[in-house]
Amino acid sequence: MRRYERASLIVTSNKSFLDWGEVFNDPVLATAILDRLLHHATSLNVKGESYRLKEKRRAGILGPSRANSEASTVSMRPELEGGTDVV
Repeated sequence: MRRYERASLIVTSNKSFLDWGEVFNDPVLATAILDRLLHHATSLNVKGESYRLKEKRRAGILGPSRANSEASTVSMRPELEGGTDVV
């Protein structure tokens, strides 16, 4: 609360905003948290495979990717697409 609207904050999650209700086991609480976090926020949705998975595939530990071979993209409209939300 002391930091609100006074300093920057970066929050990363591998869950979409729609899944936060399950994470906190309370959709109302998740909505309140997201409301506070997203006020005056810039939200980025980073799509693509993680660096850890890419390195494991390169080392032969995992099989080939099931995802498209497209390069990672950043979207300013995460509510329209799936992926990892960065606030």
